[in-house]
Amino acid sequence: MKTQVRPGPSSVLTINRDSIYLVTDRAGEVHAHAELGLFCRDTRFISHYEFLINGKKWLPVQAIPLNAYANRIYFTSPALESHDEEPFPPDALGFQVERIIEDGLRERLVLYNYTRRARRVRLRIRIDSDFCDLFDLRAHRYISRGARDSYWDSDRHELTICYRNRDFQRQLIYRLINSSGEPHFSNGQILLQIDLPAGGAWRSDNHFRFDVGNMFPGTDSDEPQLATRGEHPIRRWVEQATQVTTTDSGCDSAYRQAVEDIGGLRIRQHQVSSDLWVPAAGVPWFVTLFGRDSLVVSYQSMMVSTALAVGTLTKLAEFQATQDDPYRDAEPGKIMHEIRYGELAYFHRIPHTPYYGTADATIFYLILLSELFRWTGDRKLLEQFRAPAEACLNWIDHYGDRDGDGFQEYKTRSPAGYYNQSWKDAGDAIMYPDGSLVSLPIATCELQGYAYDARLRMAEAFEIMGDAARADRLRRQAADLRARFADKFWLPDHRYVALCLDGDKQAVSTVASNPGHCLWSGILDREHAEAVAKRMFEPDMWTGWGIRTLSADNPAYNPLEYQRGSVWPHDNGIIAHGLHRYGYRDLANRVTQAIFDAAASFELFRLPELFAGFPRDHDPWPVQYRSANVPQAWASASIFHLIRGFLGINPDVPSGKIYIDPALPDSIENLTMENFSIADAELKIKFERRGGKTNFEILEYKGKLKIEAGRPPWFGDQ
Repeated sequence: MKTQVRPGPSSVLTINRDSIYLVTDRAGEVHAHAELGLFCRDTRFISHYEFLINGKKWLPVQAIPLNAYANRIYFTSPALESHDEEPFPPDALGFQVERIIEDGLRERLVLYNYTRRARRVRLRIRIDSDFCDLFDLRAHRYISRGARDSYWDSDRHELTICYRNRDFQRQLIYRLINSSGEPHFSNGQILLQIDLPAGGAWRSDNHFRFDVGNMFPGTDSDEPQLATRGEHPIRRWVEQATQVTTTDSGCDSAYRQAVEDIGGLRIRQHQVSSDLWVPAAGVPWFVTLFGRDSLVVSYQSMMVSTALAVGTLTKLAEFQATQDDPYRDAEPGKIMHEIRYGELAYFHRIPHTPYYGTADATIFYLILLSELFRWTGDRKLLEQFRAPAEACLNWIDHYGDRDGDGFQEYKTRSPAGYYNQSWKDAGDAIMYPDGSLVSLPIATCELQGYAYDARLRMAEAFEIMGDAARADRLRRQAADLRARFADKFWLPDHRYVALCLDGDKQAVSTVASNPGHCLWSGILDREHAEAVAKRMFEPDMWTGWGIRTLSADNPAYNPLEYQRGSVWPHDNGIIAHGLHRYGYRDLANRVTQAIFDAAASFELFRLPELFAGFPRDHDPWPVQYRSANVPQAWASASIFHLIRGFLGINPDVPSGKIYIDPALPDSIENLTMENFSIADAELKIKFERRGGKTNFEILEYKGKLKIEAGRPPWFGDQ
């Protein structure tokens, strides 16, 4: 008899909106020497927060996520002493805390008296702010570099905590609104004496506001904005997104959660307009604009909305480097990696103002622009982004290729720069077969695939824009790169693609997931693609929950490390697309099913940034990486990417066509897409699997695009 086993909930509660997010333990509390707090723009505004009742801690009962930006926590009371009355038995009092990120953070406290007599209780709120920079917190440096002062306004029931380090200033304002009783503040604690009628309740609406240089200060309003109130941009995003329903409830739940999570990661600060915006990379560590992440997420999300791509291309063009700056690893034309707004960035103690240490974002900018054009057919977009695209191509030729050998390689020039600058950017992510660190500069295999794909895509774009000579030159560059890649990166003795070329231009035979991206880009010939596809499903790479980042046979392998044996959903989504591209549909759907099964095992069907690389036959559930971002944008959007992969949807709007070549996984008998738009076309499509073959039927259609069953021409004979 088989029993479904689900892991317990995450050890933390997270809600987020824009640049504000709250991370607490399961009891809703914040403690200073932990990766918890209320954050805004890379500063921790609350470092300690807890409630005591008559000097004792509340007993948590249940925590309920209401949506991406709100939650509710229920408590009961322990046995309590009383100075002037008979003691309270256990469970005599109930306590409910509801929080929503809206104009700062809103919090409603409700205290219930379940006894049949009036009682007097003392509620204590412990609160503190260390204004710790996020980079200090991640390094477990729980420090304040400046001076702090606290002020209590007894008339307004308002606590203000101010922080100053020279001209860097931050301020937290915490106010109790509509609270009966007279609160007092002393020694970091707000004390309330509350008279509860028999069977009655007490309520307080609390408001946390920030002053971060006049950014997101919050509105000082007495009107509470709780989770059930008002219209919200996330709701609009969810309503406008493509709807997917299937016979697999787990797939449906994962899809709906992913749509909500991407909407919840929207950064208002970096939005272009109400409809064109960019998601943050993830909570709690990456709540800011990232180059690589936003580009990949926008690509993954094309099936749901093309607006993300327009917002991302627009915003990243604004930050595109125009000068050479070694400290920030910037060169003309390069797309940024990450921007920060905390104290360390303000004083240039870190180079994230922004930092440009990414070797693939500039290439991926071109891939996304091409994909957007295929989905929209809008030539105005090509012209709008032509200048940044030209600058990207120039960077690829003159800076991405550091030594003129035709390959893309990276090496930081900054004393504070990242050693590795591919998507696997942990300092120990790229290893030799003996487990030692690969020497710089490094040319990873997937970077070459991206460059190959980008050149072919931009050749299409320049041809459409009337520059046939440029298009021809790009195609020749791509063909030359593909030939030299096969010569230099293919390892015949290993029947696999080299992870990279090291600083001495020697091929590194380490077995890792990177060659799977070469399937996606199409740089591999048929023979090499088949070998790569099969190799990734050997036991040292395949966990049953997905493909590992690094072979379990490598001495550096650790299933709990960030990129040395863990499983990344977005990595697997890209590999699955590559498998579909080369016709390995069954293998692609093995990956898809594994990631969907993992999602069904996590709380809320929400994929974390990564999870451990333990084999599935050893562990009945996936084990989440301890410090994973949840939600993480490209983990969430990998659900969209995987679905698009097995549906085989590839628009070619400039040619007036939509190609559809579906292959549903075994767990899904049928799937329906509604509210689905491609350019001016609106579609409702039903997919059904019968006898190992998937058919599709157009249920509703408005538009002039021709729908063709089959693969797009750019897949070639792969």
